[in-house]
Amino acid sequence: MSKPRILIARAVFPAVIERLSQHFDVESNQADETWSKAQLTEKLRDKAGAFTTGSDRIDAEVLAACPQLKICANMAVGYNNFDLDAMTASGVLGTNTPDVLTETTADFGFALLMATARRITESEHYLRAGQWTKWSYDMFAGSDIHGATLGILGMGRIGQGIAKRGAHGFGMNVIYHNRSRLDDATEAECKARYVSKEELLKTADHLVLVLPYSAASHHTIGAAELAQMKPTATLVNIARGGIVDDAALAAALRDKRIAAAGLDVFEGEPKVHPDLLTVPNVVLTPHIASASVPTRLAMANLAADNLIEFFTKNKALTPLNPQVLGVDQIVVLGRHERLLLQKPGGQCLDVAGQCGGTFNAERCVEHPDLNRAVLGLGPDVPVKVLHAFDDASARHLVEVGREVFPAQCKGGAAGEREGKYRIQSR
Repeated sequence: MSKPRILIARAVFPAVIERLSQHFDVESNQADETWSKAQLTEKLRDKAGAFTTGSDRIDAEVLAACPQLKICANMAVGYNNFDLDAMTASGVLGTNTPDVLTETTADFGFALLMATARRITESEHYLRAGQWTKWSYDMFAGSDIHGATLGILGMGRIGQGIAKRGAHGFGMNVIYHNRSRLDDATEAECKARYVSKEELLKTADHLVLVLPYSAASHHTIGAAELAQMKPTATLVNIARGGIVDDAALAAALRDKRIAAAGLDVFEGEPKVHPDLLTVPNVVLTPHIASASVPTRLAMANLAADNLIEFFTKNKALTPLNPQVLGVDQIVVLGRHERLLLQKPGGQCLDVAGQCGGTFNAERCVEHPDLNRAVLGLGPDVPVKVLHAFDDASARHLVEVGREVFPAQCKGGAAGEREGKYRIQSR
């Protein structure tokens, strides 16, 4: 029996290629050539699977030309290179690599914050240019980090990691804004306080962006938002290009409307807005927040795992559109509130993390589209909170179609927390 054919669209660790070659007929790109959309499409025409990165756009046009394609495994936690609706409509599974890069990316985010606040890049350029001839009391004097107010926009796993580093490591006052507020226990663990976006912008000494990119989040930080920030504030973006209006940021830096910025991501990358290259008070890095050898290897292996699981078991470890796999039941298990989707025959797919790590009533109500994608529910199936029935334990009932189940399992006896609930999706 012939092996499924897959494409590895970018250069990757040789050990990962060797591993995949045990299961697949592999075409790789170890020369790391940059392919046009037409070239990528041509490479994918006879492939059943693809190992992709954030630079490989998979959309309706590509899918129409590649009807045999069944899965695209992204070596990234972000997936704005996927048109997920088009992939789902074409029956193509998308996967990503969450969790394995959280701590490394949070490390880098904080390093970029420190380099920005303390003007490390500026001072190094000054030294290398031979301009350092004497000491001066205000030479490259920057901002303190310890005891300052750290603002975080986007409080997912990475945002929480940065919050913990700031609060526990540097005694920072941490404030955050997110689409939905974290639960009390997570806020306490991060020593973080929820505020409005306006208060975040006006109050933060150092603002870090860690929110996902979407059409709705495009230019979340533009000229109007930059004008609300302190003139002494710094801005760090490790999220995605397009979250910040780079032209507006370059103007704000040039006019010293904010003190400095640190950027790891850019609109239209790898191209960088030329105005950002002319201002001294910005630290620029080429999208390397997850770039430690152990983490990049873990990301590559998780993408490989998804390909292997899909073709050997019709499963995936981190599916983005699990309804493609034929999920027809939802199972909520255990005291850690893991969300599992159960297929006919009893196979379970762990998709914890698709709803911020916890499937809870608040997220169901505030983000029904996200949850419908995770649950494989159509727009005609209502998803809503019915009522809270135990305020002390913050448990809720959620209605999905005509079925009701407890969506939060924080309180009650251990036996209750270990309960198992099923819902048939319709």
